[in-house]
Amino acid sequence: MERINKIYKKDERLVIGLMSGTSVDGIDAALVKIKRKGFNTNVELIEFENFQYTNNIRNKIFELFNPETGTVDKICHMNFLLGELFADAALKIIKKAGLSSTEIDLIGSHGQTVYHIPEAIIDSGYSIKSTLQIGEPAVIAERTGIVTVADFRVRDVAAGGQGAPLVPYTEYLLYREKDKTIVLQNIGGIANVTVLPDGCKLEDVIAFDNGPGNMIIDEVVKRLTDGKIKYDDGGIISSKGKVNEALLEELLEDEYFKKEPPKTTGREYFGIHYVDELLKKAKKYRLDMYDLIATATALTAKSIAISYKEFIIPKYGLDRVIIGGGGSYNRTLIKMIKEYLDGIEVLTQEDIGLNSDAKEAIAFAILANEAINGICNNVPKATGASHPVVMGKISL
Repeated sequence: MERINKIYKKDERLVIGLMSGTSVDGIDAALVKIKRKGFNTNVELIEFENFQYTNNIRNKIFELFNPETGTVDKICHMNFLLGELFADAALKIIKKAGLSSTEIDLIGSHGQTVYHIPEAIIDSGYSIKSTLQIGEPAVIAERTGIVTVADFRVRDVAAGGQGAPLVPYTEYLLYREKDKTIVLQNIGGIANVTVLPDGCKLEDVIAFDNGPGNMIIDEVVKRLTDGKIKYDDGGIISSKGKVNEALLEELLEDEYFKKEPPKTTGREYFGIHYVDELLKKAKKYRLDMYDLIATATALTAKSIAISYKEFIIPKYGLDRVIIGGGGSYNRTLIKMIKEYLDGIEVLTQEDIGLNSDAKEAIAFAILANEAINGICNNVPKATGASHPVVMGKISL
């Protein structure tokens, strides 16, 4: 405990945040300097890099998402292999910054979500929600020699929450304003939003998953190009197409878009089976590749806009939208969002001098810092948890 006490007494810490999202592009590693804690937290980004997975690793991770191929032996093995890869990412970002491991106080690792069941299942008299993230933190701590905080979502789920979204706490610390309602929109594999009403307290913050982000667009691109193209880089493909409004409206009838927050979703809902159904529905419209990818892009854009108009604007108003995540680089997607939100200021993280890719990795560095301080770091109104909890398991 001597090491924890030493870290606890510090007013300034060097912390690494590690994140692998639903798109499974690679490991985001952010090295930050965190001053103070709680509502007085100040964060400075020192280094960031994305360490891409090899195609072999990426394919093996995708096997885990399917109950038919994600067998227990594969999950067991990948848990430790990802631990090694996360540790390597941490060591590489330390080297890039010109520092040594002994100078780093903490690592906060989200891990890789393998399966997420946010809706309760009654089993043996218990109401069970569950979530599983892998990337063994004991391996990270062992390889780096750095105290590692990980597996954040499970404590919120244990408290009756959905274990997502988790970034609203950090967004409240960093982005709140006294006289503006700010929306932080992340577009990764899934699109999720945090609402910071003007002059809000933490208990006023709401957040939820809008629906699909890049996940459906990426899968449609892969299917239509026989795997030769993995995603619509910059939105170039969709920019050449025309949105089929009839198919778009049919897709927007999905019950998830009508469901009141708090709500969370993932690859289990908007994954390969959803795309199978989308492509079946699209056959009757006889769309070419460009029109179909444009329509899939519009599904993400319009479902985000509808969620604002249904669940945010009537109650809080809306002054500014700040978009982060990989989707912020899809120019066609951003253009569509701006058109659907005509009259509202829409910016990206880069527009305000920040880094879209680094945002979530930074968030897990902050969540680790709060956990070490024993500060509750979930937002019950966002996750549905019955009360605030300290999220994160500590590997010394």
